[in-house]
Amino acid sequence: MSLGSHLQELRKKHQSLSEAVEEAQRHPGSDDLMIADMKKQKLRIKEEITRLSQA
Repeated sequence: MSLGSHLQELRKKHQSLSEAVEEAQRHPGSDDLMIADMKKQKLRIKEEITRLSQA
């Protein structure tokens, strides 16, 4: 997998997690721990995108 396609996949995952977090936050019964975990995953992906973009 080339760097460009890897970055594209990471961006898709980041967007997907972003949408999932927003959807979960709209529902009052959502699990806060699950939302926090998704936010952490999203942050890790963003950091990896930034790191690979600067390489």
